Amino acid sequence: MSETQTIDTTMPRGVIAHLTPGDAGAAADFYVRAFGAVEASRVPGPGGKLMHVHLKLNGGVLLLSDHFENSGHPSGPPQAISLLMVVDDIDSAWKRAIEAGCEPMMEPQVMFWGDRYAQFRDPFGFIWSFDQPNG
Repeated sequence: MSETQTIDTTMPRGVIAHLTPGDAGAAADFYVRAFGAVEASRVPGPGGKLMHVHLKLNGGVLLLSDHFENSGHPSGPPQAISLLMVVDDIDSAWKRAIEAGCEPMMEPQVMFWGDRYAQFRDPFGFIWSFDQPNG
């Protein structure tokens, strides 16, 4: 982010994912490359760790931090969560994510509910999916 660029860091209403990927800086850089996220802020913490990274992503917000003992945040990807992004062009979004280093799990296809859907795992172990609404 350039020093002259100002990015709105206002938090939207709704549910916001806060991930603790193990290396928040590397994850933030990856999400910028893979998904077109825009970094709104980065707050360093003790020992070279990151206390807070605020990304604007697909019209929403994704928060990241490194793991700190006694923070209440688990370390690494939980197995019972996945992240969904609704996109206008699933083929372009899929191509960008896979070329950036995501592992394909389910290539884009029409699902029983009529939307095109795809699923993949990022290099930090989190499962993501894209949904392109039908209509």
